[in-house]
Amino acid sequence: MLTVTTVNVNGLRAASKKGFVEWLRDTSADVLCLQEVRAEPQQLPEEVRAPDGWHVVHAPAAAKGRAGVSLYTRREPDRVQVGFGSAEFDGSGRYVEVELPGVVVASLYLPSGEVGTARQEEKVRFMGEFLPYLKELRERAAAGGRDVLVCGDWNIAHQRADLKNWRGNAKSSGFLPEEREWLSRVLDAGDGGYVDVMRALHPDVEGPYSWWSYRGRAFDNDTGWRIDYHFATAGLAARAVKGVVERAARHEERWSDHAPVTVVYESR
Repeated sequence: MLTVTTVNVNGLRAASKKGFVEWLRDTSADVLCLQEVRAEPQQLPEEVRAPDGWHVVHAPAAAKGRAGVSLYTRREPDRVQVGFGSAEFDGSGRYVEVELPGVVVASLYLPSGEVGTARQEEKVRFMGEFLPYLKELRERAAAGGRDVLVCGDWNIAHQRADLKNWRGNAKSSGFLPEEREWLSRVLDAGDGGYVDVMRALHPDVEGPYSWWSYRGRAFDNDTGWRIDYHFATAGLAARAVKGVVERAARHEERWSDHAPVTVVYESR
């Protein structure tokens, strides 16, 4: 079995003080994908920067205190790659991938965007470059006998079932028609060629959500968004047997505004 967890930690230094260290100690994951680390490796406590039993790759952003992705694996990767060949984005701490036996696993932090601002323009540019890379990655991995799993905070809710207040967010970044259409292309068997693993495991439910605003009582009322995904090539997706959102029992026990999303895959 292969157990993979993805979570946006909303600042790893802060999360480490609020329960992430204990969660990491107890997790049964074989691979852990982190987003929004927002720290240089030397700024992290030792038990997070290089914990016993893990091989860790940190890909911080050139802009201090922003973005940043990391990958933790129980076994040493065969290959590590930071970025996806983008002149604009490879130094932005938004993508890292590793090759493991039979699978390429990536941690992605797609820009969040904001309608009518340069941040949304940045998001659109990223999406434009990233989809062709996803296709190339799928083909390259298949040629080497590997599946692909791209985990992370994609910052787009794909369908109405993926956010509680879809009516109120129809014109908000993260649920714009053009963003949702782009995600549909990623998940089109004839285009991007990936499968939304959690939705395949939970086809007829609202959510399960993975992000709740710290404002108001969003967490208590489960007014959330499902934006943290496992997107896998078809062969790996077919071997997914269990998927859970590790939602904290109470608001006070959260160490991020996101919850870990964990999927168990059967081995070939």
